[in-house]
Amino acid sequence: MAKALKKNNPKKELRVDGERLYKALHDLGEVGAYKDESTGIVGVNRLALSEADGAGRRKVVSWMKELGLSVSVDQIGNVYAERRGETDLPPVMMGSHIDSVPTAGRFDGCLGVLGALEVMRTLSESGLTTKRPLVAAFFTEEEGCRFGTDMLGSAVATGRIPLEAAYALKDAQGLTVKGELEKTGFLGPEAVGRRKPHAYLECHIEQGPSLRHDGFEIGVVTGVQAISWQELTIVGKSAHAGTTPMEFRKDAGVAAARINLKLREMIASGMFGKGMRATMGVNRPHPGMVNVVPGRVVCTVDLRHPEDGFMEEVERELVAFYKQVEKDEGVSISWRQTARTAMAPFSDEVQSVVEGAANELGLSNTPILSGAGHDAQEWSRACKTAMVFVPGEYDGISHNPREFSTLKQCADGVNVLLGAALTLTED
Repeated sequence: MAKALKKNNPKKELRVDGERLYKALHDLGEVGAYKDESTGIVGVNRLALSEADGAGRRKVVSWMKELGLSVSVDQIGNVYAERRGETDLPPVMMGSHIDSVPTAGRFDGCLGVLGALEVMRTLSESGLTTKRPLVAAFFTEEEGCRFGTDMLGSAVATGRIPLEAAYALKDAQGLTVKGELEKTGFLGPEAVGRRKPHAYLECHIEQGPSLRHDGFEIGVVTGVQAISWQELTIVGKSAHAGTTPMEFRKDAGVAAARINLKLREMIASGMFGKGMRATMGVNRPHPGMVNVVPGRVVCTVDLRHPEDGFMEEVERELVAFYKQVEKDEGVSISWRQTARTAMAPFSDEVQSVVEGAANELGLSNTPILSGAGHDAQEWSRACKTAMVFVPGEYDGISHNPREFSTLKQCADGVNVLLGAALTLTED
């Protein structure tokens, strides 16, 4: 019979198996693996609800079942695996995602999911039962690369995005979220919104250079900055590149370039506070030929800011600039908001628990604000939440095959996750 975990239990001695965790990251990384042509490095392409994502999901579910966990799938394809506790009190949930960008490494999201399973393996091997149940979960389309809205599954689960609106989203080929859920076999029966955790924890790579540069082993995440995504369609007039005088042109490519430069100028001006980040990650001219003036461009704008007020000012300034570009270049610009989340602060209480777990392990740590979006920001509306960051090598590069955290870095983060989860399960 499993022992109950009491407060006087020597939990400080519990440690996850870092080599086993690292092997699981490697094994999952084989699903959707590809070789980057420019570097020869093996990366991961596991777009949400693709064939590769379906295979990755089935592999992780098989590991969940091997641990004897109770596995369920909800209506947006989120997967939950529960380990019973002494009581039926609301559980402590740990999770992240396993879908990827097309040019990913092996750690983004996966560390949080496989780390949660490693926590459960460690407890099972130790014969311990927690007071509250534990849940390991992974969520649908966190990246937003395929259907255009990031944190989709967790946003539906926590009520920010209606289920039917999520089902209707389409990818570039016109395939819907609902149709792809059905195709992959992950259109589950569990009602969204049913899960009401006591707390939510997520272990993740930092995806940036700060922890490694400053010499910290653990980041105690204070929250996630505001994020705004827009998709722009700029319509001008296609024309021959050699025969059309410059004064007769309505060049959609020039209009897109001006907007991209405006983003950099807004940051350089300092008018919008510290921490603003802006990116035009997509710029698709049509017809896309060397000797034709682009008549249409589809492009994107990604804005990030740690302060909501400044984010709103940035958005207003940018929309006003679109109108100026229309006038100057003789084009029309239509845009739509594809994602928008306010700054999400995390629970002071759970941050303190994470810091305490790191200190018990003798790991140097520091508060850090996340520049990237995470499922944790969605769950922070539903329950008390915080995250554990681990450093990355190569300046913390992410969304790239060179993404890399060492075995020790990953094990350190998941040991902090274990310690924090044990504390929260005793609440």
